Amino acid sequence: MEDQRWLVVGLGNPGPEYAGNRHNAGFMVSDELAARVGGRFKVHRSRAEIVEGRLAGAPAVLAKPLSFMNLSGGPVKALADFYKVAPANVVVIHDELDIPYGALRAKLGGGDNGHNGLKSITKSLATRDYLRIRFGIGRPPGRMDAAAFVLKDFATVERKDLPFLVDRAADMVESLIRVGLEATQNTFHAADLNPVKPPR
Repeated sequence: MEDQRWLVVGLGNPGPEYAGNRHNAGFMVSDELAARVGGRFKVHRSRAEIVEGRLAGAPAVLAKPLSFMNLSGGPVKALADFYKVAPANVVVIHDELDIPYGALRAKLGGGDNGHNGLKSITKSLATRDYLRIRFGIGRPPGRMDAAAFVLKDFATVERKDLPFLVDRAADMVESLIRVGLEATQNTFHAADLNPVKPPR
């Protein structure tokens, strides 16, 4: 396992105007992981920013696609091909509407639940069987459109716990690499924060 390379992709939209959005939770976790490996993101020809290093004792490439969310699959496929990483060793970190804020979930495969970043990656990799870290953001309040909700910054009440959740999601990525999916689920799924409801 120590010699197998991993590709860890945080999803989001590039540019400072999107940096604090709920949709950019994956980028936030990628930044934390880059800090842990002591690397700085640099632009790769795959249309992504990357950091190469060792994560949880294994060689890893951390990536943030520069293609915007809906076209994330192209850069992910290009990186997987370039570094010869099989889908089973691809970890995608993304925001998840169907999980309450304060909850994090690890899974392998499954549908995209309307998430256009996942939809693009699944199409480009031609498989659903890659690992995901699902960063719960909860459902929008009232009648707010989901597309508008994900492009808003985390609310003040949410930002209090955001650094903890980003750190914990990064821990989950390291755990996936170190001990695998089942052990990671057993450790982390039982330890959610009390879900935080967005302000109405």
